[in-house]
Amino acid sequence: MKIYPLNTGNFKLDGGAMFGVVPKSLWQRTNPADENNMCSWSMRSMLIEDGNRLILIDTGMGNKQSEKFFSFYYLHGDDSLDGNLKKLGYHRNDITDVFLTHLHFDHVGGAIEWNDQKDAYRPAFPNARFWSNERHWNWAIKPNAREKASFLSENILPIEESGQLNFVEVGNKDGVYPTGLPFEVLLVSGHTDAQMCPVLRYQDKTLVFMADLLPSTGHIPLPYVMGYDTRPLITLDEKDRFLNEAAEKGYYLFLEHDPVNELCTVEHTEKGVRLKNTHRFSDIF
Repeated sequence: MKIYPLNTGNFKLDGGAMFGVVPKSLWQRTNPADENNMCSWSMRSMLIEDGNRLILIDTGMGNKQSEKFFSFYYLHGDDSLDGNLKKLGYHRNDITDVFLTHLHFDHVGGAIEWNDQKDAYRPAFPNARFWSNERHWNWAIKPNAREKASFLSENILPIEESGQLNFVEVGNKDGVYPTGLPFEVLLVSGHTDAQMCPVLRYQDKTLVFMADLLPSTGHIPLPYVMGYDTRPLITLDEKDRFLNEAAEKGYYLFLEHDPVNELCTVEHTEKGVRLKNTHRFSDIF
């Protein structure tokens, strides 16, 4: 098995929304904001070669939305899904599996594209199986008012309509579940119901794709919880349990949204679990 980080692009979100109740005077130390209070974030996917399978975890925002939509998120930089796939010698047609941690637009938007006539949507990965779980899928297709702006029907329903949708079997309780793919998933529900964080055993190390359980190194202290989270108190408990385990067992944390750092490790301190080291993926694996 080989694993590669693959940045699909960069965007901006309001710093206050990204750090919830934490004052700007504290969060701006790790994530400085621009004159509009916007902080830069990556949309970092993971590509896994495993035998005959080529698995993509999350797809970024894609490019099919309107100019007005994209104007809210200030896309910037030279990274793109297609461009970085090409650098690795691949095309989107080579992808056999697209695993979606959850169905918010910055994680699933790139899964669907316009057809050639731009009058209908189609899967952007024509040869892939798309993976979600039934619990989260049902949560997303009938969205609550808080998440309605993040669960866009054009990103979600065409997956099912194509016949390419598959579900990972998970239970009603959060925890760790096998997937049939070369990783397990940690199921967590603070950010959104039944989000899946892949847990990989790779080169004798444990590598965890953090999705929105831990967007960046700036979110490691427990109170640093996004305003987007639907159940912030549950996020606090999930982070507490996971980060203590990660510190004890030396996990490498793959950061989907950190604008600078691909990986980090954490450690126990007198103030609780804190950042230990940051790493480039290629320096460790």
